[in-house]
Amino acid sequence: MARNTRKEQSGTGACVSAENAARRAKAPGDRVWGIWLAAVFLFVLLWGSGADAARLTILHVNDTHGHSWPFNAGGAPDVGGFAPMATLVKAIRAEVEAAGGHVLFLHAGDINTGVPESDIQSAIPDIVALNMLGLDAVTLGNHEFDNARDTLYRQRRFARFPFLASNIVSGDELPFDAPLIREFGDVTVAVYGLTTESTPIATDPENTKGLVFRNAVEVSRALVPLLAKSADVVVALTHLGWPAGAEDEGITTSKALAEAKVPGLDVIVDGHSHTLFDDLQRVGDAIVVQAGAYGEYLGRLDLEVEQGRIVAATWKALPINVKKEIGKDAAGKAVYGLVGDSVPADPEVATALDYFAEVGSEGLDRKVGETKILLDGERDHVRSGETNLSHLLTDAMRWKTNASVAFLNGGGIRASIPEGDISYRSVLTVLPFGNTLYALDLSGEDLQRFLDAAAKVSAGKGGFPHFSGLTATFADGTARDILVDGKPLDKAKQYRLVTLSFLANGGDGYSVLREIKDAVGRGYDTGYTDADVFVDYLSYLGVVEKTAEEPRIRR
Repeated sequence: MARNTRKEQSGTGACVSAENAARRAKAPGDRVWGIWLAAVFLFVLLWGSGADAARLTILHVNDTHGHSWPFNAGGAPDVGGFAPMATLVKAIRAEVEAAGGHVLFLHAGDINTGVPESDIQSAIPDIVALNMLGLDAVTLGNHEFDNARDTLYRQRRFARFPFLASNIVSGDELPFDAPLIREFGDVTVAVYGLTTESTPIATDPENTKGLVFRNAVEVSRALVPLLAKSADVVVALTHLGWPAGAEDEGITTSKALAEAKVPGLDVIVDGHSHTLFDDLQRVGDAIVVQAGAYGEYLGRLDLEVEQGRIVAATWKALPINVKKEIGKDAAGKAVYGLVGDSVPADPEVATALDYFAEVGSEGLDRKVGETKILLDGERDHVRSGETNLSHLLTDAMRWKTNASVAFLNGGGIRASIPEGDISYRSVLTVLPFGNTLYALDLSGEDLQRFLDAAAKVSAGKGGFPHFSGLTATFADGTARDILVDGKPLDKAKQYRLVTLSFLANGGDGYSVLREIKDAVGRGYDTGYTDADVFVDYLSYLGVVEKTAEEPRIRR
């Protein structure tokens, strides 16, 4: 087995990065990639020989989405949180290292977007907490591009861990961190990052302008054999997602990467699809793991490595104060019991996060409305059908702008609102992206063209369409029987469509909207943020007692 003779000491291991060499590359396209691979290869040549057996534990989370603090999960209180996670991580480190093993702690992407206290502080609370937990590396998720890139670069400056992304190229530069190589004495581990190729589609195109998201399999085939020359274990830290039909669209999933049988690829630690595995998946020669979302679980993968080969592997998802309903009390309210053992909060991490919670909470708890009914924004529901909340949100957009038609994507709705008072915090949880409303005047013919594109979006996708002001039938990838404000679509007439700036720029696959916007030249950004428009509409309504239930799109 080979070893690195040039080590920079860091805790119980060592870290070597080809990042600086990569960033000096000054040639475009494939030449940049070639220079970057050459830099990695230089590090390969520096390795010597070593021992034969080792125990490696990989701890991992993914898609935490701002959930630094314990939260209410479907009615169950105080689930997850980085402070309890820190307690668990410290205990496992102590256990493993006492037995002569080694621990690597990884995050498979999407630190950003989901909790107002985190969002309004640009996820700095999350970065600080992960620093305190001793995170070794994160790969970039698509939601790391929800904000302008200067925000992402500021997060990176705060982090004491690398932002891995081996398949993102920017002109003549590789803007994020090259593979992490850790030597623990008796085992060497290489970790490289991959971000879903769908990122430019699922994110505001302005935030990914100038970036190329290369095919994850092609990048792995070029890079992994070089890493495998120096490392006993090669880990792909990926934000690709366990498959749910995405392969049909040419987007690489973690399963597709494993099925490609890249020589030397041992482990795929995945995120993006929020999938909680029951056990590790063996696909081809690779082990694939994923641990749900929001920090409710900490994944633990225990490996035994002999002579550069994994000879044994076990995995489990460790619940962090996860609870399930076990009955009802005398008043009919749900009673919850713990799944697994209670995990106390680490006091140092809790103290740091308490400070950020106090700073971030200013103004978030003010009441902005009231509802007598549950407003349904559950992910699976808004990405496959209409809900009362999707109706309410699109109605608010049309009300504010006096538009003929309002259009919103299901992926833009991030949570439900329970019965009772509605706080500004709740609104920002539903609408965390800070999108502005964009108004576009277009002909009936262009509206038909757009609706035909919307009719092709299948259930389960973030681009699943929701409307106000029109009804139609979507069948066989086309829209028909279209009524706007109760009247048949007139292809010669002008209509005003209001949507999100993200969608007007072609986000979530709606390139047709950007094409129409550019061709028509009569669109404008209203400057109204989606959350504030919804707050205004709630004030206008007073109390939400019922919503329109009649489907607007027949399928």
